[in-house]
Amino acid sequence: MEVGIIGLGLIGGSLGLDLGDRGFTVLGVSRRESTCQRAIEKGIVDRANINLSLLSNADIVIICTPIGLIVPTLKELIPHLSKKTIVTDVGSVKTPIVEKCSKLWDKFIGGHPMAGTAEQGVEAAQRDLFKDAPYVITPRANTPKDSVKLLEEIAIRLGAKVYQCTPEDHDRAVALISHLPVMVSANLIKTCLGEEDPLILKLAQNLASSGFRDTSRVGGGNPELGVMMSQYNQKALLRSLLEYRQQLDQIIEQIEQENWQDLKQILEITKSGRVPFL
Repeated sequence: MEVGIIGLGLIGGSLGLDLGDRGFTVLGVSRRESTCQRAIEKGIVDRANINLSLLSNADIVIICTPIGLIVPTLKELIPHLSKKTIVTDVGSVKTPIVEKCSKLWDKFIGGHPMAGTAEQGVEAAQRDLFKDAPYVITPRANTPKDSVKLLEEIAIRLGAKVYQCTPEDHDRAVALISHLPVMVSANLIKTCLGEEDPLILKLAQNLASSGFRDTSRVGGGNPELGVMMSQYNQKALLRSLLEYRQQLDQIIEQIEQENWQDLKQILEITKSGRVPFL
């Protein structure tokens, strides 16, 4: 089976490595000739090119571009596709992508492998990135069942844990556990940087250890990715942010009023409530 991958960065490159290890013929497309060559050298793909025509006989094509480029990429890809070809993506927002892409190609299936690292680019590609990670598939009611089954089988062969849901449910859930944390973490960093006393700020920077590193990690990531998830998942993210603000106001109130017992109850709930997310 031939699998085409458009975008040979961390996700696309890692998919290429794993799919190649599992016997698939992997075809890669990138905007840069140097990336194509490097992907071949690293064994990420069997063949690579800057031209989408390379994918004309692919059985499935995975679009691994940034969110904002998924729809334009599909539009460019369609003239080169066989009618049998299944197209999917790896974007972290699904509703607007699935709505637009499904109208362009009836065998489009929204996908979101929820794995990654802080690294980017073809050099960041690694094997087994998706092992034991969630892989969400978001078909529409009229999406061909056999196409969905094939994508599910591929995800399982990657070692991922496959989930199916609507694009809307995906976006609400991901807003809570992925997009909201980015904004909260970013605001934590911004709050610290807002300290007006330079001595206190420097001391805080010197004292910061694993707790701060853990909670600030996602807020210190790629700004473009943060903007895109906000832009394309605006409704669900705002809903989560407003709920977060309400919860934060409750904690502020308990501290202001010195309601230590009530504050302890909140922290007891969060202590036990964290376990199911791990």
